[in-house]
Amino acid sequence: MSVDEKRLDFDSVLLSRKSIRSFRAEPVSDKELESLVDIARHAPSWMNKQCWHFIIVTDTLDIQDISKTSLTNHWMKKAPAIIILCADPHLSGSREGIDYYVVDAAIAMDHLILSATSKGLGTCWIGSFNEKKLKELLGVPPRIRIIALTPIGYPKEKNGLSNKVRSAIVRSTKRKSLSEICHWNQW
Repeated sequence: MSVDEKRLDFDSVLLSRKSIRSFRAEPVSDKELESLVDIARHAPSWMNKQCWHFIIVTDTLDIQDISKTSLTNHWMKKAPAIIILCADPHLSGSREGIDYYVVDAAIAMDHLILSATSKGLGTCWIGSFNEKKLKELLGVPPRIRIIALTPIGYPKEKNGLSNKVRSAIVRSTKRKSLSEICHWNQW
């Protein structure tokens, strides 16, 4: 495979990633879930401190409990798996008011989500959750922060009314044009 073909394959993964909120009942293997975390652990981080931790949840009852910790996440109860991204703020740095443990963890989660996309798995970056409830439910130590979570499964196409309503609420998937966000040499 040529360099251009590899670039096209990677760019295709980037462009095909979308938020999936409906999954087939088919489970995702432990091996596959572990391989996603293995990819994520190779992400860059502040001074290579690797502040992240991942909790892989596959137990149906635990997934239902997680989905009840936020009013907006009840739909996750049918996900075959959920991966919770945590970070230790003490294993990263801060500069000019920016806490880099959040950045480090976000890069790792993005690696995980893009790897899932390349394997035909669906994900949805979740930033709306009750951290206190999740920490209690999952036994997360006090000094650790929960940054995000993602349900993971094989996408189920859904064209019903509830999906249309959700799409209207979440808004369009239309992206801003390059000219709206890209500046050359100065703002």
